[in-house]
This record gives sequence, C-alpha cells and structure tokens, in this order.
Amino acid sequence: MKSVYNATDLPAKELYEVFSTNGTLTNLVQEDNGKTPAQRFRSEDGVANARGRILGGSSMINIGFCSRAEDKFYRESGIPWDKDLVQKAYQWVEETIVFQYNLSIWLSILKQALLEAAVGPDNGFNLNHIVGTKAIGSTFYEKGRRHGALELLNRGELKNLQVAVEASVEGIIFSNSLPSKDQVSCTFLYGNLSSLTAIGVIYSDSKGRTHQAFVRNKGEVILSAGAIGSRQLLLLSGVGSVPDLSSLQIPVVHHNPYVGKFMADNPCNNINIVVPFALDPSVVQAVGITSEFNYVETLSYNLPFSFPIYFGLFPNAISPLNTSLATIAVKIQGPLSSGSLRLTSFSGVRAGPIVRFNNFNNPIDLARCVKGVRKDGDVLKTEALEPFKTRDLQGRESFMFLGPSLPKNQPNESESTLCARGLNLIIIEAFPQLSFSFV
Repeated sequence: MKSVYNATDLPAKELYEVFSTNGTLTNLVQEDNGKTPAQRFRSEDGVANARGRILGGSSMINIGFCSRAEDKFYRESGIPWDKDLVQKAYQWVEETIVFQYNLSIWLSILKQALLEAAVGPDNGFNLNHIVGTKAIGSTFYEKGRRHGALELLNRGELKNLQVAVEASVEGIIFSNSLPSKDQVSCTFLYGNLSSLTAIGVIYSDSKGRTHQAFVRNKGEVILSAGAIGSRQLLLLSGVGSVPDLSSLQIPVVHHNPYVGKFMADNPCNNINIVVPFALDPSVVQAVGITSEFNYVETLSYNLPFSFPIYFGLFPNAISPLNTSLATIAVKIQGPLSSGSLRLTSFSGVRAGPIVRFNNFNNPIDLARCVKGVRKDGDVLKTEALEPFKTRDLQGRESFMFLGPSLPKNQPNESESTLCARGLNLIIIEAFPQLSFSFV
C-alpha cells in the first residue's frame, strides 16, 4: 500500500488530516515475543486474553465472523442513529472485506443439527441479527486468504492518508485552542470538558523516538484502540478519575470517574469433538441465535503432530496427534455482568492495564449460560451428528471430546459448576463473537 510508512521514516513533528498506528502481520498461534500480532495477557480474574497488535487490529487475528448488530443495540444505545447512513456504512465495509461462499461439510451438518435442536427458522444466508439458524459472512475469502480491516484503507483518499506502522500512541494532546503549524507544545487543562480540544497524539517509533502528530483546523482525533486500548489511552492522557490518576502522578486533564468502568465481554463455553475421520478446516460461517440471548457457533480444524498449544486454546498437558476437531461454542449475548480496567503505572502503553470482567456476577448471565449449554446438549442428540460419534472397545458409540465434555446429568448440575467451572476465555476485541472458552 502506497500510504503505509515505517514510523522511523516520519519526521518528529508533522500535521496530519488523519493518523493511525498499528503493527506488522504474523501468525495468531505464535508465542508472544512482544512483536507478534496477538498481545497476550491474563485478566485479574484469571481469564486468558489476546489483543490485536497489528495494522487492522483484531480483525487480523480473529476467526472472521461478520454479522450486523441487532436492533436492540440501536434502541438502547442512547444515540440518535441515522439508519440510512448506518446501512450505507455496513454496505461499504461488506463490499470490501465480507464474503459468502458454500458451507463446508461440517458447517452444513451443524446447521442441520441446529434446526433439529429447534434453533429455527432457517434464515439462509443473512448478515442481519435474527433469531434462528443462518449462514453468515466471513472475512476469509474462499481460498483461505484473510481480508481484515486494513484493506478498508485502500478505499480512502490515499493522497490525504499516511499510515505509520511499528509505532505506538503514548497519549492524546489536549488544548483549548487549535495548533498553528509551528506549534511545538501543548497545554493540559483541568476543567470543563467543553473547553478541551483533542489536537493530536504523541507516538513513538520502533527506535524509541518520539513524534507529535497534530490535526489541522476542524480536524479530529479518532480514538479507535479497542475496548481496552482506548480506555488505557484516555487514562494515560489524564482523562479519568482524579483519585486514581493522582495516585499514579498522572496530570489530570478532565475528571471522569467512568473511564475504565463497565468492562464486559461475552463469555462462552466450548466443547471440542474429536472427529473419527478427516475433516476439512472451516471458519465460523454458520450460527444459531436463540431467543434466550445465546449464540451457537462452530468451526473445524486439524491439529498436526507438532502443533504448538498456547493461551488456553486446549487443556494443559494435552498434545494431540494429527486430529480433526469440531468445536461447538455457546456464547452469551449482551452480558449484564461487568468489571473494570485500571492502570498499573504511568510508564506508558506497553505496560498493560489490569482488567477484570466479573463474568457471571449477575445471576441472569448465569441462567442464560445454563440454557445455552443445555442447548449444546440438544444439538449433540440430533441425528445429524450421529456420524461424528466414535465406537469404543465395547462397541458403544459416543462422542470423543478433547478436554471437558458436557455434564452427563445436566439437571443435577449446579449452575456455577455448569458454566463457571474452568472458565478460560480468549477475548478478541472488535469481534467478540469469536472468543472461546472451555468447561
């Protein structure tokens, strides 16, 4: 892309109309060495996580599930949405990075199993959020190539666009007046938010050099660092709770006690079926949406002999041989439980914040999870999945699981055991539909 530059090649100070940063593309399963696209951390409540650390964000490391928001989101957001513009925005994105192609064998069978398990009606291919079973869009092309959000840059006005890679934004520059071309410093104000203006950002390149990027008149600083990174940048820039910022000796720009609060993610529970025959890999392209606020998603993949196992994707001490697996995941939609994010120090963005999600703190979330996991059990009882059972030495047929399976006597299992036991999520920002967990 002609508009992409290494941050070390850019001047120490320059005016920009638009500015963004990210990293370089590698592979999701690589161990985190500080430069890989997936930045790993563990939440305060013990949940393993991964954040996108690459140009295109987490759209470059997730499983490519693409579905539009539900109508309830717009009604309850408190924002006066222009529905026509929303529709055009969806189409603009979908024309570039969202694809439809024929379902694989596993996805077709699982779609039939969902319908047998009363997750209906069959909605065919549909990008809208609608109760029932449907095929969805994917950011993977039919030949397996990923098309992440970075490709949307190609649809912009490239003459007005510069993208710096291998760079990290360290903070937002605030002032009560717009900068002139020769401005060399910024003013931090502690007062009314209406008197503050975001006029630029401070960022560093891979050689440790500091840069300042300012917007021109009527320009805007768009903060799009994800659910975790955006909050972290606001706090590091002095927007947050006065007691919290002062305790870390961060100059206060504006007091807002809600920055870092209400952190939530969609917990989900997975089962991994060991398939008794070779199965082609597939990404999430079929989904069941129930009326009980749950999604049922699935994908299939092969594990070669030397496959490296990282960040809780599979249980500890398990090293599968060349095996085909089919994963069925139940995810809670719009959890009511929430936690918080706070800084550990004023040492910059590379010092990850402390995050807590408090999954299942709200009993309604736990009740929804129980219904979702039991729907998983209904799916396993369908005729469509009979060919995926394995025959044991006594000739009995049953499913073989990699890791934990569903409880055999679901009605007698406590809710906490059924859903919260062994919770280990992988959180993929921007596409929360694609997070994973095991029970």
